[in-house]
Amino acid sequence: MEIRKIRRRIVISAAALFSIILTGITGYMLIEGYSLKEALYMTIITISTVGFGLVRPLSSTGVYFTVFLIITSFVLIAFILQSVISILIDTDFRLFIKRLRMEKLVRRLKDHVIVCGYGKNGHHTVEELLLHGELVVVVEKDHSTISHHEFHRKENLYFIEGDATHDETLLSANVQKAKALVTTLPVDADNVFVVLTARELNPGILIVSRASDEQSDSKLRRAGANYVIMPDHIGGHRMGKLVSQPDVLEFLDYLMAKSGNTVSIESILCEKLPPEYMGKTIGELDIRRNTGANVVGLKLQDGTYIFNPSPNERLDMGSRVFVLGTPEQIEKLIKIYKS
Repeated sequence: MEIRKIRRRIVISAAALFSIILTGITGYMLIEGYSLKEALYMTIITISTVGFGLVRPLSSTGVYFTVFLIITSFVLIAFILQSVISILIDTDFRLFIKRLRMEKLVRRLKDHVIVCGYGKNGHHTVEELLLHGELVVVVEKDHSTISHHEFHRKENLYFIEGDATHDETLLSANVQKAKALVTTLPVDADNVFVVLTARELNPGILIVSRASDEQSDSKLRRAGANYVIMPDHIGGHRMGKLVSQPDVLEFLDYLMAKSGNTVSIESILCEKLPPEYMGKTIGELDIRRNTGANVVGLKLQDGTYIFNPSPNERLDMGSRVFVLGTPEQIEKLIKIYKS
């Protein structure tokens, strides 16, 4: 049973109960000449069959009307009870209650990642984020996807059922406090709407968007996306690499698949280094000797990447150092170098 059917059944039950009460009040006032208070009293004790005394003796017509009211109320109460029981045992109703609790939990989150769309791309994105210990809020409008039981058994995974292109849906996902948003909707125009809305609601959020058309790349970036990913292009490049450089691709796949398990890459923002390390060279940090990890890249403040940087490269504000190592080495690096 869908949520809208549950709501409709509740409305119908409430309307039927109100109708029978109104019918009883009207009938007793017209037939017996009762006041509004007396008619209400008679109607309630008749429907509920509690057995209290009459206001005053009924006429023959009043007796027949009371019999009609009792029979009608029995049928109505049976319908209401059946509706209530079916609602209480219905999976969608339990999902509706869980959704309300979920929205309450999401409002408490901070520095989480919002993933809009739980299709193939969205699913793989969520799996990768969960692998790295991120708090993830999925926004999906397809009810059957949200109701799938496996979806609700993953730790650190929350959901909001709704259209991600609507402001209120992103607000329900607590976009103001999110650190990143990934939109994987199949239609590029929808992704543009999501990016525009998210950027307006949270100017500092990191936004990654999927795109199908090359022309959408520039539009999404103008809308506020930090990164635009084209799955078809990535798939094409990957197939080409499998032919021309299979060993290189296999090594990179191994590295990415094992990330966080046997090997990991850590990004260190130079601004977060202890003050005594600022302005020093990579060689002076001596990361290899102190932790066993290796410096594999450097990102300068202007966005330039340097692969396998020289030990003489100096660390400036806004730069990032990329380090490769085992989880133990990375943990040691964090303890030593992060303030």
